[in-house]
Parts: sequence; C-alpha cells; structure tokens
Amino acid sequence: MNNLTTDILQTLATKGDLNELFRSHLELAVNTLLRTELTAFLEYDKYDRVGFHSGNSRNGSYDRTVKTEYGELHLQIPRDRNGEFKQQTLPAYKRTNGTLEETVIHLFQKGITMSEIADLIEKMYGHHYTPQTMSNMTKVFTEEVSAFKKRKLNSRYAVIYLDATYIPLKRKTVEKEAIHIAVGIRPDGTKEVLGYAIAPNESTVTWKEILEDLSDRGVKDVLLFVTDGLKGIKDTIHHVFPQAAYQHCCVHVSRNISSKVRVADRKEICEDFKTIYQADSRETALEARLAFSEKWRSSYSKLAKSILENDNLLTFYDFPLSIRRSLYSTNLIESFNKQIKKYSRRKEQFQNEESMDRFLVSRFDTYNQKFLTRIHRGFQQAEAELEKMFERLTN
Repeated sequence: MNNLTTDILQTLATKGDLNELFRSHLELAVNTLLRTELTAFLEYDKYDRVGFHSGNSRNGSYDRTVKTEYGELHLQIPRDRNGEFKQQTLPAYKRTNGTLEETVIHLFQKGITMSEIADLIEKMYGHHYTPQTMSNMTKVFTEEVSAFKKRKLNSRYAVIYLDATYIPLKRKTVEKEAIHIAVGIRPDGTKEVLGYAIAPNESTVTWKEILEDLSDRGVKDVLLFVTDGLKGIKDTIHHVFPQAAYQHCCVHVSRNISSKVRVADRKEICEDFKTIYQADSRETALEARLAFSEKWRSSYSKLAKSILENDNLLTFYDFPLSIRRSLYSTNLIESFNKQIKKYSRRKEQFQNEESMDRFLVSRFDTYNQKFLTRIHRGFQQAEAELEKMFERLTN
C-alpha cells in the first residue's frame, strides 16, 4: 500500500478534507518532477562532485502558483546558473490547469456568457476568476470566430444551398432571430458551411450581404443555387452570381400545395406533384407537370397555373443524373439546421449576438471537419460532367 492510499484511508477514517490531501500530494509530485527535470538537464544529482566545474549548476528557484480543481499549488520552479533550463512539466505562463481552461472554452463555445461561466467555475472549484481572466482564456476562440468569417473559399462550387432557421436571441428582450446559413458542395463532392449572418428576420437584404461576402472571399463560379423560394431571392442571387442556375426547392412547393388545398385532396395532389420532380428525365417531368395542371386546374386554378409556369422547379434536370436527388430540395441544409436548433435548445437563450456567434462557429467547424474529405452521394460519378459544365459557364 503506497503513501497516498494510506493517507486516503486515514483521511476518510477521520473525515478529513480529501481535496486538501489530493492538493498536497499533487503539489509534492509536481515539485519533485520539476527538480528531477533539472537533474536530467544538468546530468548530475544535487551535491554530486561530477557537477564541479561542469560549466553549469543549480541556481535556486522562483515561486509560482497554479490553480487546479483541488486548490492552489505552490510550486518552486528550479533554475540553472546559465539560464538554459526550460521546464516542460507546466505550460509556460499558465496560472490554471489545462483541464479547467478546456472546460471554460467548451462552455464559451456553447454560447454561455462570461459571468455565467465565472459563477459556475467558482461553485465547482471554489475560487473566483475575474472577467478579465475569463476573457483571456476564451480570447483564442473569439479569434477563431473572426477567422471563420474571413477565411478564403474555393473559387468553384457545384451547388450552394441557402436556408434560414430561427433561434431565440436576447437583445433588450428575447425573440427568435433568423440565422441565414449558406452550405456549398465543391466540384469534388466535399461540402462546407461557407458563411452565415444573424438578423431579426430572413430577408433578401441579408442574403445579398452574405453572397457579396462569399464573392469577396474568393467564390467566382457557382453552377446552381437551391433555396426555399423566398420572394426576390432569385434576383438577389443573380445580382452577385449572374451566371448561376437557380432551383426552387420542390419539397417546399409541395408543403405550400398541401396548405392550399382541402384536407381530402392533400395526399392525392401531393403524390401527383411528386411525379414531376421524381421523373427520369426533363421530358417526362414536363409531361407530368402538364398532366398535373390539367387534372387540378378546375379545382385549384391558381395553384395549377403557378406550377405550370414555375420553370425553376425543373432546373436540376440539367445536372448529372447521379446527383439530381440532392439538388431538387434544400433537405441537405435543412437537416443540418435541425441539428443546430437541437443543440441550441440545450441553452434557454443566447445573452447576446457574440455568444451566438461562438456557438454557431463551433457547430460549423465541427461540420466542416466532418465533411472535409467525405464525398457527397453521386458527386464522384458526376465530377467529369460537372467540370464540363464549369467550362461552359466560364466560356
């Protein structure tokens, strides 16, 4: 049985302070390790005659305090006379243990405010961290938010999806605000979150700012944009990327149809509409659309006319067959946005826009790393044909 085990048993028997026991043993262990480091560096033990006239020797120590979950460690950092020894036991200049810093940064990423983190740390570890200390700990991640927004992007994207989701945000009061998100698939089939913006409501003004930002960061050629059909969005896209094709999400159109017909007709009319965007070819889709219009125009004339005249429903048929299922809707980005909402519900509200920024960029970075090398379904087979489409776009 070692000394620590014996001390633990004795402390438990006397109902002593286990935290203090662990703190003192940790302090002893770290100080011993520091002295051992210097011995290994000098290559001789303290008071060993081998060290005489060796050209370097011990030169006392300086005090340093490090905060841990068990309390403060009072350490003596040894020095050598030549000033060449650099200890590796403790990270330079850190006053807290790495685990605690990682905890703070993790909480910061989740959108928790400085004051909330400080209160939590004090309850958990029994000592107070000033707002400045907390700010220093999380400065690195704040810089990562800025780096995410400013990073350079690829010049080409086969498709870019635009969609907004709503999350509660506190300004003076708490209200849901629109998180505008752009996700792009590169010609090789890998995908990433390109950019985002927070605004009270979804609008073409905000989307225009995002698109201009993408252009400024290097995006030049985009084959296709897919959106839910926000009024004016097509013109907004073509203002920044005039050569890009545009696809109106067929799933959103189907939902819109469902809301405009009687309950008794919903299933049948939606099944009929599905034959349009699940056809084998554009020609078959055109026939299905005409049949849809003729069948339903007597009951729902305005709806039938809008489907017949909406050429943006069939744009995806101009693309390789292997990727069409990924292009006729915004399902790809909507499923991602659902994950964003799911994680955001773990926090009742974001206290300010900066806390939401940190949360969002944390999720976006995770997504981008996950799909950095994963090829989206069908894009490997379509790569050569997509390259030809880019050539036609730029010629």
